[in-house]
Amino acid sequence: MKSLKLLLPALVLLFANMVSAQESEIVKLRGEVRVDYAREYNHHSLEEGDSGFKGSFINLTLDGKIAEKFSYSYRQRLNKTIVDKSFFDATDWLYLKYSHRNWDVSAGKLVVAIGGYEYDRAPIDLYSCSEFWNNIACYQFGVDAAYNFKNGKDRLLAQITQSPFHTDENGEMYGYSLMWSGSHNWFKSLYSVNLFEYQKGSYISYIVLGNQFTFSNFTLELDFMNRADAQHTFLFDNVSVMGEASYKIGNNVKIFAKYTYDKNGSGRGSDMTIIDGTEISMAGAGVEYFPLKESKNLRIHANYFHAFGNNSNPSFTMYDNRRIFNAGLTWKIDLLKIKR
Repeated sequence: MKSLKLLLPALVLLFANMVSAQESEIVKLRGEVRVDYAREYNHHSLEEGDSGFKGSFINLTLDGKIAEKFSYSYRQRLNKTIVDKSFFDATDWLYLKYSHRNWDVSAGKLVVAIGGYEYDRAPIDLYSCSEFWNNIACYQFGVDAAYNFKNGKDRLLAQITQSPFHTDENGEMYGYSLMWSGSHNWFKSLYSVNLFEYQKGSYISYIVLGNQFTFSNFTLELDFMNRADAQHTFLFDNVSVMGEASYKIGNNVKIFAKYTYDKNGSGRGSDMTIIDGTEISMAGAGVEYFPLKESKNLRIHANYFHAFGNNSNPSFTMYDNRRIFNAGLTWKIDLLKIKR
């Protein structure tokens, strides 16, 4: 009888694990949409082409497992322009991941492993961003390998991808990244060192320190990035700083304030994101409201941002005295789930 009492819980646990493995999701399809009303001003003149009602995002995300150790993830942005007649231009990511013990190995189109919390967040959840964010091509084909530490709080990832600055004429340009992700109580981190070819055989390096501090309902995200090349390695001449402070009021309201600063005074032409001679800032604030008690799948937002300074990029996003008011609605839905 004593042996039976010990065996019964073991059999129950084994059966539960078998059912869990058999019911793993092989298909999970989600959709997300954001529509906005915007008013944008250049000094005191209304930018009519960038104002009015608009559809900002419509995405489909597909995740699942094809075997015990193999999973996949795919996100297609349906409203993104296909530039060179390739379907993958509008694909944010599409990769297969193999997991074994503490290791994950992925191959396909990946998020380039650059640290920082502004960079890490999904574009549909951002309203106005730094000049760096607006100019980096953050989804590239490549491979990576990650080690998940046994404490469950740290992860180290090494990655090789096409360089974000590769061209149609030269695809043989590469990027090399090493990123640490940490989660330790009130402090989380996304730190990286990166080396990207900006032209064949010439590299620009990044040091990125992404920090998140959470105390009860208050969260502060603070990112610092330094960029340099082989001929110019001085700190603080080519930098970006992004900071966002937010506070949750109950379970349904979040208010936030954000500031970004991009500067390139290096005298060099190696940076393809922040052009030499640029010193531009952006500041603003906003509110998010989640009307559903049971989920965050419906969101209403409103925000205002103001940019000031000088931008040397002829294809700039931010420019002096650009002012943006934006309000809109976002919804996310589960479209399909298929379990094994």
